[in-house]
Amino acid sequence: MINMSGRLWSKAMFAGYKQGLWNQREHTAVLKIEGVYAQDETEFYLGKSCAYVYEAKNNTVTPGGKPNKTRIIWGKVTHAHRIHGMVHAKFQSNLPAKAIGHKIHVILYFSRI
Repeated sequence: MINMSGRLWSKAMFAGYKQGLWNQREHTAVLKIEGVYAQDETEFYLGKSCAYVYEAKNNTVTPGGKPNKTRIIWGKVTHAHRIHGMVHAKFQSNLPAKAIGHKIHVILYFSRI
């Protein structure tokens, strides 16, 4: 029997920003999704939502709940990055540089299939 976890998101790591030879484009993030190692494997994730979850200094009001410090920056996976299984993602606001190397959630429950 396979042990299925109840997780509806896949783990990814924010590897950095899209870069050219001289310029860095902060509006596009490069993500490394866990378990994806080739460009053809990234096709499943295209169009999926992604979220950077972090804690801020101050509390904020949440709808229907107690105030807490959790914040989310939402984004979307746009296309594959080269051939190594990494993807580009655009977020509502640019991810901060301190997020490089941190976890990103790639939401799996909306599918193009």
